[in-house]
Amino acid sequence: MFDWLQNLADWLIYSVFQIAQGSKLGDALNFFVYDTIKILILLFLITTIMGIVNSYFPVDKIRNYLSRNKLYGLEYLFASTFGAITPFCSCSSVPLFIGFVKGGIPLGVTFAFLITSPLVNEVAIAMFIGMFGLKATLIYAISGILLGTIGGIILNQLKLEKHLSPWVQGILANAKKEGDLEDEKQTFTQRLPLIFSEAWGIIKGVFWYIIIGIGIGALMHGFIPTGFFEAYISKDNPFAVPIAVILGVPMYSNAAGVLPIIQVFVQKGIPIGTAIAFMMAVVGLSIPEATLLKKVMTWKLIAIFFTVVTICIIISGYLFNIIL
Repeated sequence: MFDWLQNLADWLIYSVFQIAQGSKLGDALNFFVYDTIKILILLFLITTIMGIVNSYFPVDKIRNYLSRNKLYGLEYLFASTFGAITPFCSCSSVPLFIGFVKGGIPLGVTFAFLITSPLVNEVAIAMFIGMFGLKATLIYAISGILLGTIGGIILNQLKLEKHLSPWVQGILANAKKEGDLEDEKQTFTQRLPLIFSEAWGIIKGVFWYIIIGIGIGALMHGFIPTGFFEAYISKDNPFAVPIAVILGVPMYSNAAGVLPIIQVFVQKGIPIGTAIAFMMAVVGLSIPEATLLKKVMTWKLIAIFFTVVTICIIISGYLFNIIL
């Protein structure tokens, strides 16, 4: 599909700039040019498609629907799926989490959204397709949605409402359902300019994360020897997945910044499940997110939330290693 792009990168680096093919610098620059253009193309296409979806299923309408309807357990899957189609990192998901709680949605359902939203979105999917192919992308997306669903169900069973902040508990005690928003009477053609504008806004918002992430990945690709990472987190180490997750939790980045690095991890010998588990920990759990969540949760609830999600990520990492 992208053979023409590889030929372009080869021509630009090896012919125009006359950098020796097979050299460390040449390999690094070739990787950078190829991956940057490919990811930006995929990102624009997928953000446009997801923009169309989001224009017909806005946040407020979903929130009101979830708060008004009993879905007999499917609300966790629904909220998790909605989290997957919204382009938010862990920190920007928190204001939506607060809005969901204020809307009277059960805490477990709200957690299902919060878990999945930073893990699976159009940015991650666009980059994942370009780096690991369609099969791995489908498994990644489905596992991310299931992770949010299962995590939300577990957290709901723990009856954690008492660990919400007094401010949120007051909101829950006096929650009133809002009326449905009227549908905007706009044709598809009328929606397109806003959809393209939002897609372009997303690209601008993550552009430098992509450039920096691919730049780091390119340096690792060109200058770090094959097998370097495998010596520390190899497929033969039964504790490789939890070690990778524990290392990833204190860090923070979005998918655009970390995925190019994960691609190089895999190329250098780390099993894909271990690499993806590390990515999920970096993207889905972070110190900035914990700080924002302190507005609505006690530290005990934050610790429980992080522990449950960490365990789910570790399990998914092992499953990835088995399947892929």
